[in-house]
Amino acid sequence: MFTGIVEELGEVVAVEELGDSSRFRLRGPLVTEGAKHGDSIAVNGVCLTVVDTADGEFTADVMAETLKRSSLGALAAGSRVNLERPMALGGRLGGHLVQGHVDGTGTIVERVPGEHWEIVKVALPAALARYVVEKGSITVDGVSLTVVEAGDDFFTISLIPTTLALTTLGVKQAGDPVNLEVDVLAKYVERLLGDRAQEGSAA
Repeated sequence: MFTGIVEELGEVVAVEELGDSSRFRLRGPLVTEGAKHGDSIAVNGVCLTVVDTADGEFTADVMAETLKRSSLGALAAGSRVNLERPMALGGRLGGHLVQGHVDGTGTIVERVPGEHWEIVKVALPAALARYVVEKGSITVDGVSLTVVEAGDDFFTISLIPTTLALTTLGVKQAGDPVNLEVDVLAKYVERLLGDRAQEGSAA
């Protein structure tokens, strides 16, 4: 489980194509400190399993399903990535509960700079829009953010200087894809209400 508070802006060192999967080698001296085979590290919001580590770098295998549902397939050597280690039991929950299970991708539509922040508009699939609400939480490329405005096929977020400086969201432009993970609580509530409605109709 993660919190959506990015610890380090890392870099893709190499991508090895393996047919229906890829092996990524990424640089992140902070998140690899103490990391070992089998540990988890979130890369742009995608929970990946560490294969091995060496000299501040780690490798991870990315399966076809992950490549299809996320934007990791568009990464190449030199791409910057947001990195986060799992939250330690008893640690502070600085953002919100993030699973690292990307629901789909969105596309940056517009950036509107302000005096001390920036408003970013993101288009998203209709299937995900129903889980996004004004002032609710959403994870964008692994960053826990608060929704400013929620539309039928878009939402907006406000990025503070720290987020702009320390994550990939500071450099992404209109047309760039972003990984989205909606609040898991919304999905559970929908499932529970749907089951209750089915029970009622069967009575």
